[in-house]
Amino acid sequence: MATLREIRRRIASITKISQVTDAMRMVATAKLRRAQQAIEGNRPYAERFNRILGQLINATNSKELMEAESNEIHPLMETRPVKRVCIIAISGDRGLCGSFNANTIRTTNQRLQHYQQHGIEVDLICVGRRMADFFRRRLTIAGEHVNIFGNLKFEIAVDLANQVSHLYSSTTVDSVEIIYNNFRSAILQVVQTEQLLPLDTSDESTDSGTSGVPTSAEYLYEPTQEEILYQILPKHLNAQIWKALLDSNAAEQGARMTAMENATQNAKDIIDELVLERNRARQTLITKEVAEIVSGAEALG
Repeated sequence: MATLREIRRRIASITKISQVTDAMRMVATAKLRRAQQAIEGNRPYAERFNRILGQLINATNSKELMEAESNEIHPLMETRPVKRVCIIAISGDRGLCGSFNANTIRTTNQRLQHYQQHGIEVDLICVGRRMADFFRRRLTIAGEHVNIFGNLKFEIAVDLANQVSHLYSSTTVDSVEIIYNNFRSAILQVVQTEQLLPLDTSDESTDSGTSGVPTSAEYLYEPTQEEILYQILPKHLNAQIWKALLDSNAAEQGARMTAMENATQNAKDIIDELVLERNRARQTLITKEVAEIVSGAEALG
């Protein structure tokens, strides 16, 4: 049985740990609030952008849609047999957020093994220090972006989009995927695997009867639809990667808030148990001293 002094030291130590975890919980809560505001601010833009792109695609037939003045299919919409894949894997820069990083790393590792079993080569781009540190020791990564979530900027999404666009347009890779944590709520984050390239917007059609927005047939395009399409397809890729970064950032803060809240509660439970143990130790010590006094008095009598 631990001595009374050891129990008091443990109580003091765990109390300090609970104070630290509670402070981290409050910081994560504040960051989560800002991250949610960023997602809510970006969501109308992303939805309207996808709607416009879908309307533009549905406005013409497939041949007119994909062929520019040079009669070549837009590089970002060209499909070809998959022999090499580029994966953008997004994790956090720091730990202490439960299984947030582990889930993304595990999903990425499973995708790598899947492609290796089918003889498909993979170029991995790691976003987040935890992802880069894990795979840097195991394979050669095509690129890494670390320490970005402390000051997340749209330019990071543009750089990533330009990098994968160049790889795809130059036929270095035949497909581009992105793996990230989709933010559902503060206590629920789901790992998502989405295809970025080749762009497939066939299902993004809109209906004026349900959305309240006029159909593409009611628009006049200036310049031509093909020229507009060539301008907005890269921006669509930027928006998709930016959405994934915002989702991952909010999911990380939500996971850290939940993990620190659980850690604080566990520390309080341990402290309650130690207080009971301390009280029992004190009671035992007092009983022993009383017994010694009584036995001494009887010996003298």
